[in-house]
Amino acid sequence: MEPTRTATSAPGSDVCDDEQRVGEIGHALFRVARAHRAAAGRLLREIGLYPGQEVMLGRLADHGPTRQSRLVLELGIDPSTVTKMLQRLERQDLVERRADAVDRRVSVVAITSKGRELLDSIEESWRRLDEITCAGFTEADRSALSSLLVRLEHNLSTCQE
Repeated sequence: MEPTRTATSAPGSDVCDDEQRVGEIGHALFRVARAHRAAAGRLLREIGLYPGQEVMLGRLADHGPTRQSRLVLELGIDPSTVTKMLQRLERQDLVERRADAVDRRVSVVAITSKGRELLDSIEESWRRLDEITCAGFTEADRSALSSLLVRLEHNLSTCQE
């Protein structure tokens, strides 16, 4: 969707005043997020993962065995998506699910030793993604971008409907 232009915009011009653009920041963020996710997906596929699975493995590595229902809440992912993700990770022997010792109806998920072995590769993928994302940026550019992204995240996470 093209930004809306007023009658004062030059025909065929890609440049207009800030007031003349509708949703410019939102559209740019959407495009950047989509491109970033695609690049992350390519890098993660090199180590046999899908986007999001690296977050799950990192969470389990950092916090230990966790109830599946807690993962749903903490990661903010739909329960069916978590189930599908865990099934894929189980097939690769990267996580294991077992019944909770106290409540056998509850599943507890833990990272396996094979999953732990993948953590360094995940970290390297994210480092490479940062290099790709910020190619040509100065340290000052990177610092400013990081600060602005934190502010954007805060703004979006605290907005009221």
